[in-house]
Amino acid sequence: MRRLFLCGMLAAIFVSGCAKNYYNIPTDNFADKVKNLGVAPIIIDTDSDIRHPQKDLLIQLVNDLDRKYEQQLTRKLKATGNFQTVALLDNDPGQLFGSLVFRRERRDDAGIQYNKYFWKNEELRSYIQKNNLDAVMLIIISGLTRSDKIYSRDLLNSLESDYNYLTLAAQILDANGTVLWEYPNFRQRILSYSPLVNLQYPDFSESDANQSKSTELKFKTLDGIRRTLEKKQTDWMLRETAEPESYGKQFDEIVSLVKYDLGNGTKNTTTAKELASPGPSDVPKPVKTQPAPALAEVPASLNITTLPKTSESGEATTITTESPEKLSDEIVPATGSTR
Repeated sequence: MRRLFLCGMLAAIFVSGCAKNYYNIPTDNFADKVKNLGVAPIIIDTDSDIRHPQKDLLIQLVNDLDRKYEQQLTRKLKATGNFQTVALLDNDPGQLFGSLVFRRERRDDAGIQYNKYFWKNEELRSYIQKNNLDAVMLIIISGLTRSDKIYSRDLLNSLESDYNYLTLAAQILDANGTVLWEYPNFRQRILSYSPLVNLQYPDFSESDANQSKSTELKFKTLDGIRRTLEKKQTDWMLRETAEPESYGKQFDEIVSLVKYDLGNGTKNTTTAKELASPGPSDVPKPVKTQPAPALAEVPASLNITTLPKTSESGEATTITTESPEKLSDEIVPATGSTR
């Protein structure tokens, strides 16, 4: 019984978590406010903590992959049906970032480490109004170093160290600079924030080959990073899809937190009065009676009303109606600015 009770509690938490509003303002307000959403091209913060020895080439590689895959996010946002339009904006991401960003702040909230961005209000307002938008989604890839523990494939060895990652953050802002929604999202019941890619790895093979007790931390090659970012997702039959695993996981997480259901309950709008009152098409047509030696006995449960009427030929007709069955009674918005 105790186990059954715990399972029921977990199911209830899961269901209530799925219905959670992940916006910083009431969902109704967001739905009324944001009809036309713009998605800025994915931005790379080149001044963030990216420690790869071939940093410039890495940035170019990631920039090319961003242009290749960012349209998949736009399509997923359109598929939610929550917006009238979702447009991928045509801007140079580097210039856009330089004109809009005010500052970056490394944050550690509830054990989640990430880079949070603040924007210039006037420039942001001009950008949104120029593109005839209600709000814009800004997506930033940045470098972040954090402590982590990584295990070998056989799970027999591990190395706890500071690893350098590329992470992805996103915000939806209006022309006033109000952060309407953000990722990572701390309104979830279970907090999670996965990096886009780990730039480093512990070389367990080398330490095993040399019978060394220490394991060296190395940076992945550019080809290795490219293959990791381009690795395709597989379906339930283990067939490759067109979507990359790393980007797809980030996009799916973002869309799951953006999508909302107002639950207006408009599916069944038929009232009890309409059900009880048959329409013109529901009234039976007159039935012409024929002489018969005897009438069949009418069940007591059936309420029959016979309305006499004389046709032009003088023959009697009746309109028979049956009584219907009885119906059963059964944001926190940013204060002042984003600075």
